[in-house]
Amino acid sequence: MLDLTVGGLLAEQVHKFGEEEAVVYPEKNLRWTHRKFQNQVNRTAKGLMKLGLKKGHHLSIWATNQPEWLITQFATAKIGTVMITVNTHYRVRELEYLLRQSDTETLILEEQVHGTRFIDMLYQICPELIHSQPGRLKAKRLPHLKNVILLGDKRYPGTFIWRDLIEMGAELDDEELMRREASLSPDDVINMQYTSGTTGFLKGVMLTHRNIVNNARNIAECMRLTQADRMCIPVPFFHCFGCVLGTLACVSVGATMIPLVTFDAGKVLETVEKERCTALHGVPTMFISELNHPRFSRTDFSTLRTGIMAGSNCPIEVMRKVTEEMGIRELTIAYGQTESSPVITQTRTDDALEMRVTTVGKPLPHVEVKVVDPQTGELLGDGQQGELCTRGYHVMKGYYKMPRETEEVIDEEGWLHTGDLAIRTEEGYYRITGRLKDMIIRGGENIYPREIEEFLYTHPKVLDVQIVGVPDEKYGEIPVAFVRKKEGTDCSEEEIRQFCTGKIAKYKIPEHVIFVDSYPMTASGKIQKYKLREQFMINRQES
Repeated sequence: MLDLTVGGLLAEQVHKFGEEEAVVYPEKNLRWTHRKFQNQVNRTAKGLMKLGLKKGHHLSIWATNQPEWLITQFATAKIGTVMITVNTHYRVRELEYLLRQSDTETLILEEQVHGTRFIDMLYQICPELIHSQPGRLKAKRLPHLKNVILLGDKRYPGTFIWRDLIEMGAELDDEELMRREASLSPDDVINMQYTSGTTGFLKGVMLTHRNIVNNARNIAECMRLTQADRMCIPVPFFHCFGCVLGTLACVSVGATMIPLVTFDAGKVLETVEKERCTALHGVPTMFISELNHPRFSRTDFSTLRTGIMAGSNCPIEVMRKVTEEMGIRELTIAYGQTESSPVITQTRTDDALEMRVTTVGKPLPHVEVKVVDPQTGELLGDGQQGELCTRGYHVMKGYYKMPRETEEVIDEEGWLHTGDLAIRTEEGYYRITGRLKDMIIRGGENIYPREIEEFLYTHPKVLDVQIVGVPDEKYGEIPVAFVRKKEGTDCSEEEIRQFCTGKIAKYKIPEHVIFVDSYPMTASGKIQKYKLREQFMINRQES
């Protein structure tokens, strides 16, 4: 176990690998050594201190994987300011809720992303900003918010720009920053991420230095990541996948971070080849896009060795293709949730392929895992399905200002109840079999969507599939399949149902098959099944 803050972890790697490459942004022609990256971090940290941010203050960042995002992650950690990651898919209602509920005092944001103007949304929430002096905002709807910092050079009323922050930092000497760092503890909350999971209910997850530093190091060890590795990071920083499994895991061993500002399958393939990447992260839908990209067959994957597929259920067929066709022979599967920093279990690079495609691995070091009966809490044996619970250094401090919700998921003995259904194998590996809330009960028969999904992935025309339970007058609930077809194929509902006949139990065969082009998703790659269910109900009422 590491007894370090995030800033201490970075300093450790600068001491070891100061002149080696730490950060590469191919899109921006930017290359920083570990020492140069730390200099950027320190300048920003001093700027934030000059702005008035103290230990325990809250700063939110609403941006894509920009270099400033990466700098802010470590700058806030050096001064003890809690960084709150804001989903770039959020709009006015979600943004206002997060900023207010989190007591955010400083907001860093991009002017616009993909044509969506973030600055206009902020003015809508804080019209007072237009007539405010930078740093002196008094907003009725957001009483804690004082500072707004824009990335870029264009100035807007009431805001600072990033350059202002750097110039402010020049007014502070290094000793003040060192004193601030010395006052921090690994057990301080330093990162807060708002998660709705698949429920749509936003909660602020409080994570400490100890939570994420140790989780990142253990993740890196499972991948056999070293200073020699070069990781392509196309997953968003604002989720744990990006900022713990990605950036922090790299820093924990001195590996090179190669982020993409936003995900683009073609750019991922180009980056892997040109930068000679050895590691690649992604949610299943990202890997599916890469596998089906026109450039795929022309891409040199010879340097790829490892990486992580996570964020949502990893289809066995997709995992096999990534391993065999992309040549990522040591690809690992990681399982967890934001509340656990986030990884609970992970496969290892030397695990047999069968284990890496059918399980989510074994618990990380210093992590306890058990499977219990969801109704009684009784400990279950190998091969028995129940709720997966975990305990250890990685469990969050709680949900911000939500003690009741925290008590609902962390029991008196410190066990985090994940809400996921799992089975432990005799070898000590875990299989995730579904969500407690996703389980479908059709006429008294329990149906686990994951089982049907894995079966339908073997259909030659199915690219992706999600099974959802919808209300039914006769059976209580029935399964419905939402299917994405492979490009250039034609498939009917009857063909899918016929494919199931005789191969899975009749009650498991989807009553309806809906063909879709995409799924509603969280930015972290989780399919929002409740939205599919809602859409089905609306369409059924209209018809």
